[in-house]
Amino acid sequence: MSYLFTSESVSEGHPDKIADQVSDAILDAMLAQDPDSRVACETFVTTGLVVVGGEVTTKAYVEIPDIVRDTIKKIGYTDDDYKFDAESCGVMVTLHSQSPEIAQGVDEAEGKEQGAGDQGMMFGYATDETEDYMPMALAYSHKLVQRLAEIRKNQSELMPYLRPDAKSQITVQYNDSGNIEHIHTVVISTQHDDFISPTDASPEARQKADDEMLERIKSDIMKHVIPDVLPSDYLKDTIFHINPTGKFIIGGPHGDAGLTGRKIIVDTYGGKGAHGGGAFSGKDASKVDRSAAYACRHIAKNLVAAGVASEVLVQVAYAIGVAKPVSLTVNTYGSANVPLSDSEISKITQELFDMRPKAIIERLGLKNPIFLETAAYGHMGRKPLAKPVPLQYIEVKSNGSGEEMVRRNSTKEVEYFTWEKLDYVDAIREAFKLR
Repeated sequence: MSYLFTSESVSEGHPDKIADQVSDAILDAMLAQDPDSRVACETFVTTGLVVVGGEVTTKAYVEIPDIVRDTIKKIGYTDDDYKFDAESCGVMVTLHSQSPEIAQGVDEAEGKEQGAGDQGMMFGYATDETEDYMPMALAYSHKLVQRLAEIRKNQSELMPYLRPDAKSQITVQYNDSGNIEHIHTVVISTQHDDFISPTDASPEARQKADDEMLERIKSDIMKHVIPDVLPSDYLKDTIFHINPTGKFIIGGPHGDAGLTGRKIIVDTYGGKGAHGGGAFSGKDASKVDRSAAYACRHIAKNLVAAGVASEVLVQVAYAIGVAKPVSLTVNTYGSANVPLSDSEISKITQELFDMRPKAIIERLGLKNPIFLETAAYGHMGRKPLAKPVPLQYIEVKSNGSGEEMVRRNSTKEVEYFTWEKLDYVDAIREAFKLR
């Protein structure tokens, strides 16, 4: 008997994603000056207000209100009609230094490795059902809201009424064997201008104008969004719900408050596999909530790409202050293509991947300012890329009266989404005798 599975995504203009992007923009700004910055930055957004709080230990000096406003502007909140815009919103900052009790467990010292920044378990997942080794429902949910953002920013003549907030949801139908049959249901809700005025003040005229707006939005999405994103082979008797609640003019932080870390399932696998519960955005890589989750995705993706299994879930767990994981487990859901048990696959995997926090950070380049790119449209399933970023290194120099900090500007070619690279496939194939 067939079954259904659903995942959702949200746009960069969703209030929770605004908060994630602000937190990661602040993290990147600090890493650009001081790669050893320790950051746990939380953001709250609501009508006309951004609150930034948390703990930071860094040599960097950044103008946080400027970073907040620049991030909001790039997202698209530039109109005071939205009741939340980059120029007029208030910005409150309340940050303090990292707890010395946490730092003593994380910091390296003579004879002591860098320990995990917290206890807990992290997961990574991969499946061969899409070319990005991601679950299909989530992969296409992301693509739908990305397409809306692309139209809003670069092809506004197609849908000139779009506002930044949007959500999508896809339900995929599978057969008994777990193979995809078709896309069962598509849900898209997009914020929009009030772009059709009623002919008079009567309720009937207002309803007629609203109906015309919704019909135009549905028509434009079916013309300019769906064909560019969803493969026609999977659209068989598909149900479409476009702005199903009706008009969607009030949105963003004015419609709903936003918080960092409240979209962790959107950030990862859309409900497939598992999630440890820890959020990513605003945290530097000493926090294994983030770095170890990326490392687990890296392992899972390379195992599937190498042909070890069609579907893989990797779990790792840590004790705070301890470098070596307390466990690493691989679950293939019975899809293994090698004559080994999951425990045997786990043992070989542990020999291939060093999961101590410092090793993960070095392997994936997680001291670079690469995190703002991750804060919308998913941390996983993205394309690895490299591009130059401006850095401002801090040097401590001696002078006649003591020491001074000197800032030096430079540019560095930096790799993004390194955990999506298929750079361990050959080593895995050799270890599992798949050649």
